[in-house]
Amino acid sequence: MLVKILTAGSGGQGVLTMGNVLGNAAMMDDYFTTYLPSYGAAMRGGTANCIVCISDEEVASPVASTPDILVAMNQPSLIAFISRLEPGGQLIYNADLVDFVPERGDIDMFSAPVNQVARRLGSERSANMVMLGALIQMIKIIKIETIVTSIEMMIGSKKKRAESSIHAVQAGYDGFPFK
Repeated sequence: MLVKILTAGSGGQGVLTMGNVLGNAAMMDDYFTTYLPSYGAAMRGGTANCIVCISDEEVASPVASTPDILVAMNQPSLIAFISRLEPGGQLIYNADLVDFVPERGDIDMFSAPVNQVARRLGSERSANMVMLGALIQMIKIIKIETIVTSIEMMIGSKKKRAESSIHAVQAGYDGFPFK
């Protein structure tokens, strides 16, 4: 099994954090994993994306020119990367910031209004963690408990932020029951 996941959005949307938490959790669940971040020169508002590969065998390369899964946090990211998505792949996109999805009859598409859920939780900044919860529900590889441990390990010193991130992941996991 090898799953290549591309998360993409604008700087400040937390796509690199999402990928980092996922990659660390995959390692904790005894998978081989790679994490390859990419971001533009501007921190907030510039482009940001990362590739996370999860496998039960060693990963030959962290580069995934044709990912199996695309997580698009906004319209420009969806437009930039949808053509790279592997036929038979899966697209999960932020329905609050994506107005138009180009036709692709060869992939499965899932919309998730993650900003709306994050706003209900008290902070739109947690939309990335809501999306992470939805993603792990969709792929069914990494356990939510391991994601929680990864968050605690990465940001546990900031107790309030860790708690809100864990709450947001759980909301995304529970709120989008993908089949």
